[in-house]
Amino acid sequence: MTETALPRLARSDDEILRCFAVMQELRPALVPQEFVATVRAQESEGYRLALLEVQNVVRAVAGFRVQRMLASGRTMYVDDLVTCAAARSRGYGRTMLQWLMERARAEGCATFSLDSGTHRQEAHAFYFRERLRVQSFHFSRTL
Repeated sequence: MTETALPRLARSDDEILRCFAVMQELRPALVPQEFVATVRAQESEGYRLALLEVQNVVRAVAGFRVQRMLASGRTMYVDDLVTCAAARSRGYGRTMLQWLMERARAEGCATFSLDSGTHRQEAHAFYFRERLRVQSFHFSRTL
């Protein structure tokens, strides 16, 4: 990464909205007119949105929450983690991941976890390089 940038929490509606284009690369069904309200509703459930911005352009976004689980204790769960396609392989994803893990430690988390769609092989290669390991399978069903 040539530019120096540190992630930070998106606090204002404008900051949240500026994350939309990058987040939509990961979550294509998102609707811009509903994005801020959806993030605000999730915040009431503990969700936080972080962005990494370089030269006033959002390059990476992460949505996460800290929760307690019987299986792992206090954990940071990352709902969403994405670097914009045009800015990949520049260190933004790694910077965001390291920031998230540091924050997890600071918040007293014993573990750090995320799910990644089975079709996202490039993301999986990145996670393995960053020493994340597959610990379980996540099963779901549309209701």
